[in-house]
Amino acid sequence: MSADSCSTMTIGRIEVEVHRKSIKNIHLSVLPPNGHVRLSVPQNTSEHAIRLAIIHKLGWIHQQQADFAAQPRQTTREMISGESHYVWGRQYRLDVVVSSAKHAVKVKNTEWLELKVTPNTTTDNRVKLLNHFYRHEVHQALENLLPFWTQKTGISVSAVGVKKMKTKWGSCNIQAKRLWLNSELAKKPPECLEYILVHEMVHLLERHHNERFKHLMDQFMPNWRERRSLLNSLPLAYEDWRY
Repeated sequence: MSADSCSTMTIGRIEVEVHRKSIKNIHLSVLPPNGHVRLSVPQNTSEHAIRLAIIHKLGWIHQQQADFAAQPRQTTREMISGESHYVWGRQYRLDVVVSSAKHAVKVKNTEWLELKVTPNTTTDNRVKLLNHFYRHEVHQALENLLPFWTQKTGISVSAVGVKKMKTKWGSCNIQAKRLWLNSELAKKPPECLEYILVHEMVHLLERHHNERFKHLMDQFMPNWRERRSLLNSLPLAYEDWRY
């Protein structure tokens, strides 16, 4: 079996990153924040078939790219006092407190998010502390959400991990029944995390985003489309989400 490979093609002024993999179907993605186009294809797919797949979806690709271009973006984080940060959909001002005490991050009140650091803590390490805080927030929220949705859907999950992901809000390993959720969801309104959790759980019943998947989502979470729209309308992170 041939090894996976990656190459680029330009089709109708669109640069496409083509991944040849040991898969059966063609998968097209337009990735945030800049609308980068990625196409995963079976190993023996011809260049002609690849071009046709892109040409047939040119209108959809252009619309996705326009949507990303119109979305607001956060500015680069400097991790200084007064800077805006989000926790569960609410905007807070960062209050950097320099202290010899242990590093800590906490929501201090309705206005301020306190970041306690020791002297000479670098910007990168301040970012790491905040990212750890977001992971902890998601883990805590899951302590209630996972049992609730397990009972409601009847879907058994072996484990749920939380990590920062650059291109996905969530993913699942169907064989292992393990889910991964993006720690960045702690910045969004709580209903966004709940939507992504249920979305990934439903993938354990249906791998593809087909009519059966939509029917199951309608059954378990009738307002899932509104939650998806809310998540997609919120500011993107400042990172370039390309991989």
